[in-house]
Amino acid sequence: MKGAHSTPTTRSMSRGSGLLWGVIGVCLWAAAVGFKPVIIVHGLFDSSGDFLTLSRFINESHPGTNVSVIDLFDRSSSLQPMWKQVEGFKAAIYPTMQNAEDGVNFICYSQGGLICRGILATLPDHNVHTFISLSSPQAGQYGDTDYLKYLFPQFMKSNLFHLCYTSVGQRISICNYWNDPHHRDMYVNSSDYLALLNGERENPKSAEWKTNFLKIKKLVLVGGPDDGVITPWQSSQFGFYDDNETVVEIQHQEVFLRDSFGLKTLGARGDLVICSMAGVQHVWWHSNETVYRTCIDKWLQ
Repeated sequence: MKGAHSTPTTRSMSRGSGLLWGVIGVCLWAAAVGFKPVIIVHGLFDSSGDFLTLSRFINESHPGTNVSVIDLFDRSSSLQPMWKQVEGFKAAIYPTMQNAEDGVNFICYSQGGLICRGILATLPDHNVHTFISLSSPQAGQYGDTDYLKYLFPQFMKSNLFHLCYTSVGQRISICNYWNDPHHRDMYVNSSDYLALLNGERENPKSAEWKTNFLKIKKLVLVGGPDDGVITPWQSSQFGFYDDNETVVEIQHQEVFLRDSFGLKTLGARGDLVICSMAGVQHVWWHSNETVYRTCIDKWLQ
């Protein structure tokens, strides 16, 4: 009887030993490969807890990766002015950068993508390798979405400029990147954030900001036609409306043609990646495994 019981026990121990050595092997491999830390910046009305699935995806495909989801400006606090958020996130992120000899990767979702641009432009010694902009209104926002109805129930997209392009409006994050194609001059002259970042408004630091931004090694722009929030959805890839609300794609945009902050340079370097996916609503970009496998995973080296 002892002999009968010894065989499965031995097999079990053998399987257990194999599993243990497998885990050790993966850990040693991860340490040898040395995946760069990943810093995640959330969007409007989000919090760090919304990114557990994305963190799991990363650690499953890149074991041992240090993933930091910055817990700042959560929920309603995400309505605070964009420059204030940039400074807060910058201070929280900087120690991770300093401890990462080989650099870090950014995944920045929705409004967070614009915050990350502010960080990259204004931090001369950043060491961000890949900047993944995940469904972010990089060229601005102009749409009657549920977010707009919730925030400004008395306004529609056609008249929100009355609020956004004032000193009071510019204290609200969404107004910092509200881009009304029918009031272009007001946007350029009033936007304290996006128009400056894009080099659409006179800015004595524009050359310095461009140099800082171009320290990234790769820009990945992720978005899709079924987003339902980013309007137009092509804004996630630097396309935007003209004054007839016809979308002008990135390669025909003035900010690209003039290379005002480095997009054209990135394209010429082969470091501008556009990843479009249909069938993904805005709130699911960071927890959709197909999005992760297709648009994110390969760039987290």
